Amino acid sequence: MKQNTIAAQLYTVRDFTQTAADLAQTLKKVKEIGYQAVQVSKLGNIDPVDVKAMADANGLKICVTHIGYDRFINEMEQVIKEHQLWDCEYVGLGAMPGKFRGSHEGYKQFAKEMSKQARMLADNGLKFAYHNHKFEFEKFDGVTGMEILLHESDPEVFGFELDTCWVQAGGADPVDWIHRVAGRMGVVHFKDLAIVDNEQMTAEVGEGNLAWDKIVEACRATNVEWYAIEQDRCLRNPFESLALSWNFLQKYV
Repeated sequence: MKQNTIAAQLYTVRDFTQTAADLAQTLKKVKEIGYQAVQVSKLGNIDPVDVKAMADANGLKICVTHIGYDRFINEMEQVIKEHQLWDCEYVGLGAMPGKFRGSHEGYKQFAKEMSKQARMLADNGLKFAYHNHKFEFEKFDGVTGMEILLHESDPEVFGFELDTCWVQAGGADPVDWIHRVAGRMGVVHFKDLAIVDNEQMTAEVGEGNLAWDKIVEACRATNVEWYAIEQDRCLRNPFESLALSWNFLQKYV
């Protein structure tokens, strides 16, 4: 891990990315924290050309995105153009639609379908990355949804963007899963898992209970390229949350 491979997932500050003016201020704040890269996600209706210009103006690399499932199916040409414009290699999907989640066959169908979309990305120099939540660790006939995705998708093009918090929340081991997707994960999501008032809560990296020494070691061993910092819900100002995670990770760079 190097400083310039730690990215701020803009979903964390999504309330401040809905207009071009807000996005410009947000990117400036992110850069002032120390980040040199971002994951583009949950932006308002902002021209992709302007997004690229604002990122460049702040010296921020767009390293990965999250886009909706419908865009993969219906707007692939535009998706490819946007990512090429942004010089962004990784195209992420935040979660599979609900219609696939209820059965072994549904997961298998999704894996096959998205493998075809991922192949189109690969043919244009891009890489697909699937981001998990905890629902993928439900078992169907003794096999988790994540295992189905791993084994039924095309290993050449279907990549993963493991979320450390959600793997743990799903009752699995983030370190084990980092090794299981070795060679198929260029981007990882770092997020901690804490207990607040006896309830699980997403937390800043280092503010929860995940085993970060082992997680970082596993990412290094499997040649993870980008480390995206995300928090779904912040108990403080989300820019403060991004700063806490950034500061904690400096001991690993």
